Amino acid sequence: IMELKEFVEVFAEQFDDTPVEVFSEKTDYQSLDEWSSLTALSVIALVKESFDKKITGAEIRSCQTIEDLYNLIQTK
Repeated sequence: IMELKEFVEVFAEQFDDTPVEVFSEKTDYQSLDEWSSLTALSVIALVKESFDKKITGAEIRSCQTIEDLYNLIQTK
């Protein structure tokens, strides 16, 4: 099982131009300049690959922080 700290790290890898130091469990990822629908698709693929779980764009939009997203995945 992936811990929150590790999830933050792999989540940060989905961003090419945002410094890794920006990311923590409390990061409001949708407010980042680099956040886009393409990044959301990368996150959906990441969740499928890492957790073998399916999340939707609407579920991603319903979360505010990386920790919120992590908690949502844990309940799937």
